[in-house]
Amino acid sequence: MLILGVDDAGRGPLIGPMILAGVLIDKNQEAKLKRMNIRDSKIVSHPERIKLSKAIKENSYAHFVAKAYPKEIDEAVESHSLNVLEAVKAAQIINAINLKKYQRETIKVILDCPSINITKWQEILMKYIQHKENLQVVCEHKADANHVSVGAASILAKVTREEEVTEIKKKYGDIGSGYPADPATKEFIKSHGKELKDSGIFRKSWATWKNLFPEAKKGQVTLDKF
Repeated sequence: MLILGVDDAGRGPLIGPMILAGVLIDKNQEAKLKRMNIRDSKIVSHPERIKLSKAIKENSYAHFVAKAYPKEIDEAVESHSLNVLEAVKAAQIINAINLKKYQRETIKVILDCPSINITKWQEILMKYIQHKENLQVVCEHKADANHVSVGAASILAKVTREEEVTEIKKKYGDIGSGYPADPATKEFIKSHGKELKDSGIFRKSWATWKNLFPEAKKGQVTLDKF
């Protein structure tokens, strides 16, 4: 049996993309990554994440990253929900990794579920998966803390998100972390939001944006909805 872990990074920020990653490993690789102390990216420092991301790529059958930029996120929020978009991106990862050469193998897919309603979210996810015959799909809360494969995926997603933020900073200056609660991010939005409103870096469906710029489209959205 092979194991495919899937997790996201950057679901809540107002600036930059949401990233999902998947990592395909076997039991031996799982044990090796466990010995390397692969774990939830949220409790790993940035320098260590960089180091571990290289080890993950070297000790896995396959890995894949899917990105959702602010425009796509805003469209998803306004037409259905962020949860649906995340299901679409997770399925994209599964479809990209579950190629013909692996379809003779049983793959246990473990996903960190973003929704309170695990059953409903898994039903949505399954609609977008192309080849299901060899898959055992498990959606859980806190899967990144409980499964090495999902922890590995969380590290790849986080490192990719950090790379994207670095590129934004190179172009536009100090944006902070991109999260609405970050004082540096707040200051950047207040100072440059109107000027850069069409730059493609802001999630304009977020309540923080709409509170600062009330001329934006109606229908405020908060993370509580998701």
